Amino acid sequence: MTPTVATHRSAPVSAHRPVPRAVRVSIALSASVLVGVLTSFGQAVPALAVVANAAGPWFVVAVVLCALAGAGTVAGALTARAVVLAAALGVASLELMHLGYWAATNLRGYPDVLSITNFWVLMGLPAGVLAGAVAVGVRTDDQRWRAAGLGVTASILVGEGVRALLRVADDATTAGWVVQVLVGVAVLVAATLAVRTPVARVVALATGIVGAVGVLGAYLLIGG
Repeated sequence: MTPTVATHRSAPVSAHRPVPRAVRVSIALSASVLVGVLTSFGQAVPALAVVANAAGPWFVVAVVLCALAGAGTVAGALTARAVVLAAALGVASLELMHLGYWAATNLRGYPDVLSITNFWVLMGLPAGVLAGAVAVGVRTDDQRWRAAGLGVTASILVGEGVRALLRVADDATTAGWVVQVLVGVAVLVAATLAVRTPVARVVALATGIVGAVGVLGAYLLIGG
């Protein structure tokens, strides 16, 4: 009699399926509305006063959401169509943050008006395009574009933070604005160290330093 030999079959391994881009974009847009809602509630928390009243954090969130949505590159390479779509997603993200903030603020009993002529709504257009472009830059294989994207992000955090320290900071918010400036400096240092070529390092430093001066100048020119 031939003994029966038990055979063990391994369970089938399901292949990893990437999340469809449409789903990622939908999540990014939904998260944008949620960020706006949380910003409204955050303004009532003293510890979150700076984060909830600064434009820099919204810009960073828009960049992160665009990047996570897969905007910008195809196999690490830049394409014109991908850049345009990333810019559109950046604009949509920031404007949906405004929408979420407006809705939450009114529901909390604080009248707020959402208008296409509102200064921050208008600024969401160029800022959103820039956020999409930065998301493209940080996802590309070209170190110069990656350095530029991180440098721009650093410049916005530093420029806005310095302006706030010069014009609007008080005893309760100074520490928060200093933290934002330090985060911006840290991003610039990381961008400089992360790239491997001298040209990319120069690009990171140039966009970070010149950009910060430009952001500071724009804030002072517009709002004093």
